Amino acid sequence: QVQLVESGGGLVQPGGSLRLSCAASGLTFSSYAMRWYRQAPGKERELVAGISRAGTDPKYADSVWGRFTISRDNAKNTVYLQMDSLKPEDTGVYYCSGSDYFTGNTYWGQGTQVTVSS
Repeated sequence: QVQLVESGGGLVQPGGSLRLSCAASGLTFSSYAMRWYRQAPGKERELVAGISRAGTDPKYADSVWGRFTISRDNAKNTVYLQMDSLKPEDTGVYYCSGSDYFTGNTYWGQGTQVTVSS
């Protein structure tokens, strides 16, 4: 079955960095556009970043533009989110999501907690 497994979350001080990974299995990874979402306590889930099937045309939410970088390695079936200059408002559970270009099917990972605090 399809699985998306996030890793790399944790506690970091403001101004620090984290790199999230999302390993995919059970699917043809190169057919999937990939996205990172986050959900802060008491707030709705929001789109953070997305990347095309070929790894081009990355897009970012205004709140993370210039600080976060999304990338993917289709040979490793993995998408990454490099997060720099972290702020307390970046705290939340981060989820990866994949959408099949051909069928529109969308899958979600279980999430990884990111906490930015001194």
